[in-house]
Amino acid sequence: MTAAISKAKEIGAKTVVCASTGNTSASMAAYAAKAGMDAVVLIPKGQIAFGKLSQALDFGAKTFQIDGDFDAAMKLVQEISLEKEIYLMNSINPFRLEGQKTIAIELMEQRAWKAPDRIVVPGGNLGNASAIGKGVKELFDLGFIEKMPMITIIQASGADPLYRTLTTSSEELVPIKAETLATAIKIGNPINWRKAVRAMDDTRGWCDEVSEQEIADAKAIIGKDGIGCEPASATTLAGIKKLVGTEIDKSEDIVAILTGHMLKDTDYTLNYHFNSLYERGKYAARPLKKGSGKIKSTFANPPKKIRGTMKELRKAMGLK
Repeated sequence: MTAAISKAKEIGAKTVVCASTGNTSASMAAYAAKAGMDAVVLIPKGQIAFGKLSQALDFGAKTFQIDGDFDAAMKLVQEISLEKEIYLMNSINPFRLEGQKTIAIELMEQRAWKAPDRIVVPGGNLGNASAIGKGVKELFDLGFIEKMPMITIIQASGADPLYRTLTTSSEELVPIKAETLATAIKIGNPINWRKAVRAMDDTRGWCDEVSEQEIADAKAIIGKDGIGCEPASATTLAGIKKLVGTEIDKSEDIVAILTGHMLKDTDYTLNYHFNSLYERGKYAARPLKKGSGKIKSTFANPPKKIRGTMKELRKAMGLK
């Protein structure tokens, strides 16, 4: 985002605009405020986590909620950005991808330029997968690394247009009406799909999908390791677990990319640990009623009520 904002400033843009399910809007709003530019954000109705929305609002972005999904918002910002002095900041912007490419560079630098066998990335609008793929190919071509890690993209099963495209051998994207609790990747018509396919082709990578249950449990497992992430990021671990023994060999050296912090979507985490997390219906605007589409809280860790006495506390802690 810093690369794209810098380019917007260079060309004299007065307003930057994006469609967002949360993370892009927060980042754009912050850097636009620092650069002295107006920020305009279009968000899909009821499909953005409050932790992300609060950032865009606090950073001063003009935020418009539309009656439609992310893909409808994306279409609108592409049209409005044709106006003079309005600059589009979604990952269709090539400078955004050049900035995101540094993920690959910093990753290799931190690993002393020893490339892993595989890099696993969540798949939404597919900007990260495209940029990381471009980055590792350039590093390989320039001789900084001795091999190219396989770029593996994992999508939620209710928001898996790339996976459906690949498994049906379609030459064009198979767009869908996306439905997933992992709002950051709730995108049914990703603009970077061709670039993502190229990244996988260049690195012998692949794409797969995981269920809402697999995402929820993977997120809880990541949390138990002391690393908090939002549900979209947990698709990486869920995908690795699913593919070990088939696509992935147990001996592989793997890096999994987490793209959003746990505090971006605290409602999801709390609902999981209070055993009240429900899948959304195929076209539902809110969670299904109790008893239908419920996600099992396999690793739930809810708070326990005790009397405020030392005896009760010692008993609860398992002390004699």
